[in-house]
Amino acid sequence: MAVKRYTWSYPYFIFLAVFAVLPLVLVAVYAFQDSGGHFTFANILRFFNDSDALNTFAVSIEVAIENTALCLLLGYPAAWILSNSKYNRSAVTVILFMLPMWVNALMRTLATAGLFNMLGVNLGKGTLLFGMVYDYLPFMIYPIYNVLNKMDRSYEEAAADLGATPMQVFWKITVPLSKAGIISGIMMVFMPTVSTFAISEFLTNNKVKLFGTIIQENINSSMWNYGAALALIMLVIIGITTFFWNDDNKMEEESAI
Repeated sequence: MAVKRYTWSYPYFIFLAVFAVLPLVLVAVYAFQDSGGHFTFANILRFFNDSDALNTFAVSIEVAIENTALCLLLGYPAAWILSNSKYNRSAVTVILFMLPMWVNALMRTLATAGLFNMLGVNLGKGTLLFGMVYDYLPFMIYPIYNVLNKMDRSYEEAAADLGATPMQVFWKITVPLSKAGIISGIMMVFMPTVSTFAISEFLTNNKVKLFGTIIQENINSSMWNYGAALALIMLVIIGITTFFWNDDNKMEEESAI
């Protein structure tokens, strides 16, 4: 009896159901229950009345925007250099950017914290942003690098032939054509930054609390329901943001066509 091709997808569906869908369902169930297991909206409403949680969420958004902006400012030139054969004549440069990703993120953070302690640097928001840029910069570089590396260089050559300066070619041709990579990089950096907690703990000694830290503290204090509600709110906000962002991008692409 011949095995149909779609049967090979069953293991992936099972994996997604157990390790992706089920945890999200459990988070939603706990978020709308009280300690006695009864249905309630109290956990969701508590967030909007909790000034500490609201302030922490605002700080998380602020740090995420700053980290994403820094990664973009540093990552785009690096990606452009990596994709430009004029400056990048060896695959060694690509490997050098990949090496940090071969080390566990927690180990990198601990090493960075140890370095700051050895140098006597006061831990705070500055060290937090340094550590975040160090950890998340590769996630900004590689989506942009992939797009730039596959880009048709004839557009740049045509613009140069028509009299455009190198700066005009860069801003009017290269940057717009690499927009998909920029957006992917922004999403890959922004979203994990909002929800992280380990980096802020080790690089600020909890002087700067992020939203992930609040969730962790509630879970560790056995306040599962409120912690799940905070996690659900964060997921919903990120999901809505992603949806409208992608929708705007589609509308821009259609209008360009």
